Amino acid sequence: MAMSEKTPLLHYRLTCSTGPVHTDVRKLGVVFGVVIPTLLSMFSVVVFLRIGFVVGQAGLYQSIAMFLVAYFIITVTVLSVCAISTNGALDAGGAYYMISRALGPEFGGSIGIMFFLANVCGSALYILGLVEAIMPTFGVPKGSVHHVLPSGYWWSLLYGTVLLFLCFIVCLVGAHIYAKATFIIFIIVVTALASIFISFFSVGPVGVILPDTSALNSTSMSTANYTGFRLHTLESNLFSNYTVDYTTDAMMSFATVFAVMFNGCTGIMAGSNMSGDLKNPSYSIPRGTLSAVLITFITYNLLSLLAAWSCDRYLLQRDYSFLGDINIWPPMVTIGIYSSAMSAAMSNLIGASRILYALSKDNLFGGCLALAKKTSQSGNPWVSVLVSWLLVQVVLFAGKLNTIAGIVTIFFLLVYAAVNLACLALEWASAPNFRPSFPCFTWHTCTVGILGCLVMMFLISAIYAFVSIAFMLLLLMLIHYLGPISKWGYISQALIFHQVRKYLLMLDVRKDHVKFWRPQVLLLVKNPSSCMGLMTFINDLKKSGLYVLGHVKLGVLDELPSDPFQSCYDSWLSLVDHLKIKAFVNLTLADSVRHGVQNLLFISGLGGMRPNTLVLGFYDDCFPQDHLQGEILPSTAHGLDAVHSNTDSEEQCSPFFPGVRAAERPKDLKAEEYVSVIADAIKMGKNVTLARYFNQFKRDKVLWSGRKKRGHRKVTGPFIDVWPLNLLLPDSRGYVDICSLFLLQLACVLHETRAWNQARLRLFLCVEAGCSLQEEEEKKLRMMLNELRISAQVQMVPWDHSAHSDNERQEEDGIQTFPNNVSHLTDEYICAVNSLIFGHSAPQPAVRFLYLPCPPADTSLYRAYLHQVDLLSRDLGPTLLVHGVTPVVTTDL
Repeated sequence: MAMSEKTPLLHYRLTCSTGPVHTDVRKLGVVFGVVIPTLLSMFSVVVFLRIGFVVGQAGLYQSIAMFLVAYFIITVTVLSVCAISTNGALDAGGAYYMISRALGPEFGGSIGIMFFLANVCGSALYILGLVEAIMPTFGVPKGSVHHVLPSGYWWSLLYGTVLLFLCFIVCLVGAHIYAKATFIIFIIVVTALASIFISFFSVGPVGVILPDTSALNSTSMSTANYTGFRLHTLESNLFSNYTVDYTTDAMMSFATVFAVMFNGCTGIMAGSNMSGDLKNPSYSIPRGTLSAVLITFITYNLLSLLAAWSCDRYLLQRDYSFLGDINIWPPMVTIGIYSSAMSAAMSNLIGASRILYALSKDNLFGGCLALAKKTSQSGNPWVSVLVSWLLVQVVLFAGKLNTIAGIVTIFFLLVYAAVNLACLALEWASAPNFRPSFPCFTWHTCTVGILGCLVMMFLISAIYAFVSIAFMLLLLMLIHYLGPISKWGYISQALIFHQVRKYLLMLDVRKDHVKFWRPQVLLLVKNPSSCMGLMTFINDLKKSGLYVLGHVKLGVLDELPSDPFQSCYDSWLSLVDHLKIKAFVNLTLADSVRHGVQNLLFISGLGGMRPNTLVLGFYDDCFPQDHLQGEILPSTAHGLDAVHSNTDSEEQCSPFFPGVRAAERPKDLKAEEYVSVIADAIKMGKNVTLARYFNQFKRDKVLWSGRKKRGHRKVTGPFIDVWPLNLLLPDSRGYVDICSLFLLQLACVLHETRAWNQARLRLFLCVEAGCSLQEEEEKKLRMMLNELRISAQVQMVPWDHSAHSDNERQEEDGIQTFPNNVSHLTDEYICAVNSLIFGHSAPQPAVRFLYLPCPPADTSLYRAYLHQVDLLSRDLGPTLLVHGVTPVVTTDL
């Protein structure tokens, strides 16, 4: 019943722990391949021992309603099973294999564990049902000569343990014998059912001796009546009459009765597990599974109707084995119960062991399940069988079938909900390769199946349902964060792609507004080994915006045998994971760095998500340092990438990053080309930032130094210094232009990030020493900061007159007159400004933001421009030189 999935699994394929039981591949048809395994899995002790219980407690009307609800849930689940199973052959593991390969390792592994536990509990349920069937026949209370077995909880536990041990021996050394006996067991069960139907019509009214219920009710009658078909009997059994269950002393309700009944409706995935052995899976699975579901539905409802029409309610409530008492040959029902119960118990036990074995082979839980991989010489996973047997033995302590029926039902409902979810996800993902041969399903049926399973779970037991879902989610998180990367494919990636594409199309650049501006950064990286500090810093600076790592490889595709980045890309992604940054990687091939950067600026991003800010490392004579030497990076495809730096070829990149540039090797980029890259970016409407000395930036040291405590006093956090004026063209009114405001906004964005919220902004405003307008300028600046909602410490910095004596001050408005003043700027003046900045750096800031002038229009002045910027920022520590071209702040709501 509950372990339908396992039945086939072991019957014809997995089962044979000792090897396959068939020699011809794909020889099974609809009947032997699907219908018989499914019927045998669904017909169990429920049909023999709990039909009377369901009708006696719930009445005929509610019984039929229960079957309608249960079969509605399993029918829509069958549609999902048929869709998935006809989209490709299944392998060992049944529903686990189906869900894991459809939804990915996180869902597959967590549901696989739940499915394993469902099999374990299901096996215990059948053993307890078998013990319950044995006791009325051989138990002491009835007093006949063959009633020799003592009764009681511990005796029942002993009998269950012995029966389970027999199942364990068969599963351990003789599963192939059980597999071959499947058809014989099916014949026995069908014969027993036929005798039951015949008995209802051939046996006349009779008094039935009830089991001893004196412990439950000392005044209860010892007999009850089988009346035959009587209208009065039917009328008395139409409506519910919930009472105490004499096996558990618990009060029954609709939910508890449904939980017991639903165990007779499971097993629907038996046929789909056989897909590899079927002649035509896409034909056999849908027809066979739906036929089996229809047959069992009709059988259960007919038995309910006949029992309600012919049996006194007291008989139904006080003797769950009454079908044997009224049978034309009572031993036939007993044989049917014993054979179906032992068959189902072994089926569940072997199925549980095969699921555990499949989980261990997939290595989703690391070393936790390593022992479960062990098999005998014949291929039988004996450790998995042993573990499953021990867990079933633990569940047997529950003592009664009805006690664990609710748990088993909830586990199976959760698995069926996951199957529906898998089909729904595949349908929503619109993956081209999802084209099942079975067409009779839609996302509506999947959704209804999911909701139906979840609703019934919480109706049966809200506590059990909540705990099982919470446990599944915990397993999901553990596998997500600790499990290895699989090669099955992730449905989450397909769904994300589908949704991202949809929302990217909705992201209309024509609706952009300055209120919602955020930095979207393209960081140009020559060699990641030398700029890890900058990469992590820009990750803080992006403020949930787009972050792209761009790399230009020099070369011409015509001269190469293949794409040079195919072997590199995974190493870059591994680096992103290692640094824990949220960035995309964009690699390009070009004949020059300038053309490569142009390509990146043109093609990076998609739709409304495109970089608006280019970040470059500074062009100076510092030799790069290798910060990745000896690091081990988790790879997305190559296991582990050891970052290797002892290489002479800077162009080598897979699977290792190249070594840093040697001292004797010239740069690939000339100074004029570097400035041309800056000019190109500005021409394309991109903001430009030059990052200098970030090889000295130690993020953890900077951020955590301000969080240490001395006694009860907190040390002042790191400082972020902002110089919003164009220091190469000083103008007291310059801090209100677009570039200055962009610089200020960028510093504010950094300060607002969680990691930097303990930092303090310092804003430096340069004024003439002794100028009467100093207070007025400070007031204006503070007013502007207040309007922009920026909290900063303002410091007025008087200009050094000696600096002005070397350079006549320009009075023109704006900064775009810089090209006309290149020849007027002297190194002494720039060095004096550099000293001015350095002199106002106590305590030393974590990072500085300086104003970057626009490059001159005359390309012959590019070297002089770069030289002046170099002098301005020399020896200042981590510094960002920023040039903004787009408005980024507003005072409007």
